[in-house]
Amino acid sequence: VQLQASGGGLVQAGGSLRLSCAASGRTFFIGIMGWFRQAPGKERESVASIRWSGATEYYGDSVKGRFTITRDNAKNTVYLQMNSLKPEDTAVYYCAAKWEGDNNWRYWGQGTQVTVSS
Repeated sequence: VQLQASGGGLVQAGGSLRLSCAASGRTFFIGIMGWFRQAPGKERESVASIRWSGATEYYGDSVKGRFTITRDNAKNTVYLQMNSLKPEDTAVYYCAAKWEGDNNWRYWGQGTQVTVSS
């Protein structure tokens, strides 16, 4: 499985961005997809995840109410709509995927930079 993330950029505080993560290859086995982020000098943080069935979503406390994760099964793509962005949301954002039952994330995409200016 290959994951291709896109949609990062520079935005002012209070603005919005939408990240996309397109999966290709043996996507049939994907059970859960998620977004993570890592800011300079900080540990990687889980942002949001969603079951490929769409039945369950998870959000990190720092993004609840501002970010929304959705998926388009026909396009094998997961989106992260980010609203009310704050400077502390600045980070490299990564998408990841795993099979149902996996403890660890199995596949990772390349990062996409999100920079929020104050």
